[in-house]
Amino acid sequence: MPKILIPSHALLLVKLAHIFKQVSVPYMVVGGQAVLRHGEPRMTRDIDVMLAISATNAQPVLKLLKNKRITPLVDDPMEFIRRTHVLPSQTQDTYLRVDLSFTDSPYELQAIARGEDVVIDGTPVRFATAEDLVIHKIIAGRAIDHQDVLGILLKNPGLDLAYTRNWLGQFASALDKPLREDFEKLWDLSQK
Repeated sequence: MPKILIPSHALLLVKLAHIFKQVSVPYMVVGGQAVLRHGEPRMTRDIDVMLAISATNAQPVLKLLKNKRITPLVDDPMEFIRRTHVLPSQTQDTYLRVDLSFTDSPYELQAIARGEDVVIDGTPVRFATAEDLVIHKIIAGRAIDHQDVLGILLKNPGLDLAYTRNWLGQFASALDKPLREDFEKLWDLSQK
């Protein structure tokens, strides 16, 4: 179980796991909730989930979310998903934020398949691996993401560096950003 999990977040993660199982959509928890599992504890108010389903096939997920009282925060959810591949939403009872990302990219599908199940209240909930979380955080590139990466590196000395560096190198070339260099600076800091 993640190190510090607010009970309402734990209940929502279990609820989401059941929803995605019901529609047979592979997924992984990313963002702050995954950082709680792999890195340094920090306050996070939302739940970020990546779904292995294209934006054009999101309708069954939307229908089940509605039945489970999770409401989109945009006027036209399907159009928003088609444009952004993301659906911001929140629960109707606790007003917890849930951001869903829809993907069919080969890397992200592989990352979801590599995910690790964590049992919460008897239910397996799929979390990103430490390596894939580092990759996502380096690409996001905000100061908080780099802080999260440093915490993950400190807590996971057995991190698969070859896997992480390979993917960051590929994304660095595709995005024309110094992602490998950003990672190496944080790696060096974690080794001091």
